[in-house]
Amino acid sequence: MTDPVETQHDPEATRHGPGRILILVYGVFALSATARAGVQIATQFSEAPIAYVLSAVAAIIYCAATFALAKATKVSRRVATAAIAIELIGVLAIGAFSYAAPDDFPDATVWSHFGQGYGFVPVVLPVLGLLWLRRTR
Repeated sequence: MTDPVETQHDPEATRHGPGRILILVYGVFALSATARAGVQIATQFSEAPIAYVLSAVAAIIYCAATFALAKATKVSRRVATAAIAIELIGVLAIGAFSYAAPDDFPDATVWSHFGQGYGFVPVVLPVLGLLWLRRTR
């Protein structure tokens, strides 16, 4: 077992233990959100432009968080923290907005309805990510 004092100053701590699972889940979401947004924008953009652009934004944020968590440097920790905080704000805002203005979301996004289509993982994931970053700082 590692000394908690050592872990507090080790930026690589983010990619060990449960951090590996976190990186894996972020990677899956990065891949799936990127693929989904790409297909939606390429084939159906006129049907729901707001939803599809938001899916692309989510994909970019998931990619940034995945790479930053995996890189595990002091700078990448800041990038990961910023990306995950933006993700949390985004999923809460888009989740609420998708209920308030359902006509603007004729097709689901990763973050609409707080990630309901993804088993609410999109609303839980940034909370776990921020907690992990805090625990390993």
